[in-house]
Amino acid sequence: MTIVMTICNAIFLLVYLLSAAVQYNDPDALVWAAIYLAAAAMCALQFRRNPPRWLAPALVAISVVWIGMLLPRIVGQVSLEEIFASISMRTRAVEEAREIGGLSLVILWAAVLWHRQRATR
Repeated sequence: MTIVMTICNAIFLLVYLLSAAVQYNDPDALVWAAIYLAAAAMCALQFRRNPPRWLAPALVAISVVWIGMLLPRIVGQVSLEEIFASISMRTRAVEEAREIGGLSLVILWAAVLWHRQRATR
């Protein structure tokens, strides 16, 4: 792993751990903490010589399906301004839009690691 990849991986590890930590007041906290902790585990395992090759694509697939389930419920229901205007949950659509953002972060780094794993085979 190059130094840039190592630094980025460490940053994403921290982001996922913090994301899991702030789920304490969410109505479905266990599900969200689980996805963020799985993403954190994916990052932590990258520091090993031979990380599991199935975890990154599994997280991509789970997150894409999850976004596919959330997206129809928010289209036309929430604006970007509403998503970023306040940290509190104003509506369920705002909360689900933010959840899509979190899942997108999981997809982003999992896809990078998956691509890297495939390129180094």
